[in-house]
Amino acid sequence: MDAFPARPELDYPFGDQRPEGAEVMEVAPGVLWVRMAIPIPGLDYINLWLVRDGEGWAMVDTGLKSRKIMAWWEEIFEKHMEGRPITRILCTHFHTDHVGQAGWLTERWGCQLWMTLGEWAFGRTMALDVAERVPEDVIEHYRRIGYSEEMLEALRERGYNRVAKMMTPIPRSFRRLYQDQKVRIGEHDWQVLIGRGHSPEHASLWCEDLNVLISGDQILPRITPHIGVYPAEPDANPLKLYLETLDVFRPLPDDVLILPAHGDPFRSLHARINYLQDHHRARLKSLWKGAGEWSSVQELLPTMFLRKLGPDDMGLAMSEGISHIHMLIGQGRMERKIGDDGVYRYRSIGLDAKAA
Repeated sequence: MDAFPARPELDYPFGDQRPEGAEVMEVAPGVLWVRMAIPIPGLDYINLWLVRDGEGWAMVDTGLKSRKIMAWWEEIFEKHMEGRPITRILCTHFHTDHVGQAGWLTERWGCQLWMTLGEWAFGRTMALDVAERVPEDVIEHYRRIGYSEEMLEALRERGYNRVAKMMTPIPRSFRRLYQDQKVRIGEHDWQVLIGRGHSPEHASLWCEDLNVLISGDQILPRITPHIGVYPAEPDANPLKLYLETLDVFRPLPDDVLILPAHGDPFRSLHARINYLQDHHRARLKSLWKGAGEWSSVQELLPTMFLRKLGPDDMGLAMSEGISHIHMLIGQGRMERKIGDDGVYRYRSIGLDAKAA
């Protein structure tokens, strides 16, 4: 396996200082950091943000639907908001740890939800797509990509209402965010920057006056955002979109203070963008070199992941593996066929040529 790039040294200006639960921490003038525990393995916490908005506060991302998070928010409203209301709620994307409390909070404060059209529409669709049993076409997608019978049975047992359980209802109406839009929050303009790949139309917020970027999940300091392929768009090429839209952030100053959804606030933007792109390119190269014969995605995972994967890792790893395979297929460097067992097999094209 080829060597993968080393992680760059990043600047963490707040060191080990972090808020917990119902505490807050000011990270820039009028910008408060909220950090809440979530029961998602590998993440554990999500960062949420309050931005002074005239006579109130704008909220960026909301946390999962849970009684504990709801109670933390009520305590924050009581202790830290100076009696001022929430004026609006901006959600970076539709994932449940970001939009899960949006329905309750918009109703609680009588305010509007702001999202991109792609995130609002996809989130509404996912939340409303509920059935007593997992649909057979969903099962068939996972069977084709190589899920074992044990994994398929676990999928059936989990049911088909998981997303709906993890969020309060996404409001029927919203205010649209779009690329390069300037949103005035309090005394400052925040520019919307759209990223793709991790989710359909992810919105990050950049304030030039404060030199602050609320990056959501698009740029994280310690982990790479999950880039996967799922039944709703089984032939998608999300990794191509992710790598391309990372360049949207390159014009920003390298010393911008990045406020990520997971991990600590940091600086050194350009080094992190370079690493994220190099990280995926190295895995693409290793995957391409390792697929000299027809192989299933599960057989190819060791070419991409240095650590041994356990049963709990396999679903996300296979989804991520397929996103890399689809990018290689899109480049004309890999091909796909259906095996006699109904499972996709993949093989590299042009291995006799020098690896790109």
